[in-house]
This record gives sequence, structure tokens and C-alpha cells, in this order.
Amino acid sequence: MNGVPRPELAPRLRDALLAADYSVGVVDSLLGPTARAALQRSETTAALRRTTGGSPVATLVRLFILQTVVSRADADRALAGLTVRLAEAGLLLASGGEVRAALDCRPYADDARDWWVVSDLTPGLDGQPIRVDADHVLGLTPASTSLTQLTTRRPVARALDLGTGCGVQSLHLSTHAESVVATDVNPRALAVAAFNAALNDVALDLRAGSLWAPVAEEAFDLVVSNPPFVISPATDRRLVYRDSGLPGDRVVEEIVRGASAHLADGGWSHVVANWAIHDGRPWDERLEAWLPDDCDALVVQRDVLDPPAYVELWLKDAGRHGGPGYLEAYDAWLGWFGDQQIEGIGFGWVNLRKGGQERELLDHPYAVEQPAAPAVEAWASAQHAAVDEGSRLERRPDVVQETHGEPGAEHPETIVLRQRLGLCRARQVDTVEAALAGASDGDLTVGQILDALALLLDRDRAELATTYLPAACELVRAGFLTPV
Repeated sequence: MNGVPRPELAPRLRDALLAADYSVGVVDSLLGPTARAALQRSETTAALRRTTGGSPVATLVRLFILQTVVSRADADRALAGLTVRLAEAGLLLASGGEVRAALDCRPYADDARDWWVVSDLTPGLDGQPIRVDADHVLGLTPASTSLTQLTTRRPVARALDLGTGCGVQSLHLSTHAESVVATDVNPRALAVAAFNAALNDVALDLRAGSLWAPVAEEAFDLVVSNPPFVISPATDRRLVYRDSGLPGDRVVEEIVRGASAHLADGGWSHVVANWAIHDGRPWDERLEAWLPDDCDALVVQRDVLDPPAYVELWLKDAGRHGGPGYLEAYDAWLGWFGDQQIEGIGFGWVNLRKGGQERELLDHPYAVEQPAAPAVEAWASAQHAAVDEGSRLERRPDVVQETHGEPGAEHPETIVLRQRLGLCRARQVDTVEAALAGASDGDLTVGQILDALALLLDRDRAELATTYLPAACELVRAGFLTPV
């Protein structure tokens, strides 16, 4: 297990990284799209060929991101003479005239701010065997990126990062929360998060403990969590970054059920998670039982894996593929899934807003606009919009109508309304619903549109209202129409 530098060293490292211009934009430009794509596949050769110039930023990329040896002279130039101090602190390994990284340190950014993130080294580069310690601290991952895109960025007083890991979510929260509490059960993760906070000149209230215990009796305006959500029998070696120690999806259930007690009125909770899909029971029925009664809830299932694919994914993640005991572990895990009658594993988002009772559980594996947070906030607002015949509605500008049918046919077989932004939903409608949506320009009321459709289509006006006033409400709640 590599040591974690003390936060006191972080300001000097920050100065060195700034002087080297070690930033996302500069690194991306140095590597170019082809080498970056190869690096996403854990292959470093293309990037190594792009970083031979000896500049400080090239040296830092080779040292931290590509995990190759650099000369002590190059390391000293890139790190403003800090090589010895950083080696003593555990960030580097120095031997003779050579230096290599003991921890990862890479630039990170959003639209408004640049940071650096320290974590354990990315395992498995260039096909090397994956070896991770039980207290391994992950850096940037697809799940953490998904959560950053999902989280509302409105200014808040208090925010909580439940299971902070290396502290990536807390860095984002610090930009719009007056105070940020970050918790983790892994002491090493808290040490890494403390160093990252100091490295980026961010104040965090770091607390050790599991689930809600470190914040008992406290409420927050915003809670985010990327928990250790891997669904397993919890009988094998535990990797804290992914294994909660609880069987199945119990850790996610505990977080979702407990969120309301720790949310202020109007506060949001965002969780990315896995959940088990049991044979004979719809996934949404099971998750709905977890949802607090006093929260609006939007749950989105983004993907589903079958048990073999899921077991293979996480055994390979732990470096078990092809190694001793692999087949036995695979068989035992599948056997446990069978005993639990688990036929699939879902991945997605659980969004809660304190102070309502509206809920939607949506199976939506399709592309969505990123960041997704504005669409989630818009969903919550739409659930509480009152729609009656006096309402003036407006079709969202990104909504288009698609028709399908035989060429030359007088009438289409199907009509679909499709959103090109936000959650990018699609809804099949009939001709009346399509006409209602098309006429909703903010000038006419719903009642006036129904009057016109009754005359145009020679339909009973009362029957149209009975059928299509609820349809108008559904179009608002799904985000196709918005109240003026």
C-alpha cells in the first residue's frame, strides 16, 4: 500500500503543476485525439510517442498518467525541485537517477474550473496484470463522471458527498455549496480526499464512517453518492471502492431509504447505483418500495446486464480473470445469483427531491443530453404544474414530429413526438394528440385548441376533453410541452 502525502505539501505541488501548465487543455493538445482514444483503451504506446520532447508537461504526463520511468533531472525540472520531498511523502518512487509515480496525479476540469486529482495508479495499462489493494482509491471513472453530470449546480448552503473516495464530487460541490461534508468508510480514501482538497485550495469537512452514521441528525440541501454498489454475495475479498460488505444491493437501498431524513425541504439527492432485477418481479416495482413517501423521485434505468456479463466485468476489474480460483469464483457468484433469483442487474440514477410525492421510474437506455441535471430539475418542476382548459402551453423548441408509414399512404401508421434535448424521450401519439402539441404555441389555451379540434374533426367536444386533457398533462410532465 502506497502512502498518501500530507496536505501540507499540497500548496508547493500546486505551484509546480501551475508552472508546468499541467492542465486538461494542454495535455489534450499534447496527446491528440488518437493517443487519447488509445489511452481510453488502457494502451499507452501512442501517448508515449507523443511525449518525448522533454517539456515539463510531457514529463508529468509520462510520469503520472502513462506510469513510465522518467529521469530524475526531468522530474526535478517538471516539479520545481520537489522530487525528493514527493518521494519522501509517498507520491513518487525514486531510485538512482530514475523516478516513477507511486500515485496518479492528473488534471481535471469542468466548464468553470480546473483541478488536479490524486488517486491510486490506474491498473491494467498495456495489458499488465491488474493488482489492487483492498483499500485502493479510484480516480475518475465513468460512474463518477455520470454523477457529476447528474448533480444540480444551483447554489446551496450545505452539501454532502456520501462515500467521497478521492473527493471528485466534493471538488464540484465546493463551487456552489457554502460548506461540504465528505464521508467515507475507507481511511485511506479520506486521506487522499484531504490531499486533493488542499491541492485545489478547497475546504472540506471530512468524516469517517459508514452510510448515514457520520451525519446523524443532520440535514443538507444537496446529497450526492457514488456508493460501492457492486452486487455480490459479499463472501470474497473485499475491495472497499466497490464492495460495501453488505449482500446484494442493500447499500443502495439503505442510501435511498435514508435520504429523506437528511434532506432539507426542497433539497436534492442524486445517487448512481446498481440494483438487482429479480425473476418475476418488475425492476421498477421493487425500487419503488425503497422511495421515501415525502420526496419526488425520478429513477432512470440506463443499462441492464445479465448475470454472466456482470460477473465477468467485476472479476476482470479485480484482476481475477484467468488467475487462480477464477472459475470457482465465477461459478460461486453465478450460483448466488441463482439462489437469489436475480435475472439481471440494472445501472442507473436515483434522484430525490424533498417535499413532494410524484414519482416516475423510467427504463431509458437511450442517449441523453449532458449534463443531465437541468432535465432532472425540469422534470421535478413539471410534475407540479397544473394543467386545465385555461392553461396556455408551449411546445418545447427541440421537440420534433416523426411520421412513419407506407410511401404515398394518405395517413401515417404511427406518429412520434421526439425530444432532441434533455432526456431525449420519444412518445407515440395519435393525430389529435399530435395536433394538440402542434397548436400549443403559448397563445391559445388548451380549451381553445380542443374547441378547434372538435370542429375540425367533427368530434364530441366533451369526449375530446375527457381523453386529451389528461394527455396534455402527460405531455407537460414528460417535458414535451411547458406551461407559459
